Amino acid sequence: MDVVSSGLILSLLFTHFLLLMNQKIIKIHDKEFAPFISYEKIDKTISAIAERMNQELRDKNPLFIAVLNGSFMFASDLFHKLDFSCEITFVKLASYSGTKSTENVRQLIGLDEDIVGRNVVVIEDIIDSGLTMERILAQLQMIGAADIKIATLLYKPNAFKGHYSIDYIGLEIGNEFIVGYGLDYDKHGRNYKDIYKIVE
Repeated sequence: MDVVSSGLILSLLFTHFLLLMNQKIIKIHDKEFAPFISYEKIDKTISAIAERMNQELRDKNPLFIAVLNGSFMFASDLFHKLDFSCEITFVKLASYSGTKSTENVRQLIGLDEDIVGRNVVVIEDIIDSGLTMERILAQLQMIGAADIKIATLLYKPNAFKGHYSIDYIGLEIGNEFIVGYGLDYDKHGRNYKDIYKIVE
């Protein structure tokens, strides 16, 4: 290996070391979290989803249903990138306790919009086991939605147990527990602009 190549490798390693040293570790309750997905990457991902929706949903006059609490930041950033006629409403369900999914979905706030014959797009921050979405889909089908599409910012394919397709997927991730950009750990951490993953 010549001097130039070894110097370049050392420079790259040193830059990587500095980046690691500058990582902002945050602490929420008893856990520490390290940077995982930057807001810049999140924003580019949402722009790509919005671009597809602007083409595919333009003449559908869809009703967007954002699932609280986690999806509020995703729904907001997505919604202002859409340039066609549409509406938005919110439902609230819960399936998490601490860092684990309870797999017991409890409805907290129901849907009060008339969706009979409507084209609906459900907005989720993250789909892992998919059980929350199963419950939502069953309710929307029972009420009489004409067409139901699903949009999620994050998707954990290794954890997914659902039997339905997801129409708009932002980023696929592993089974890391994450916080930030609307996602929480015991009700804290939603306010962070970037997404962080737990430090084991």
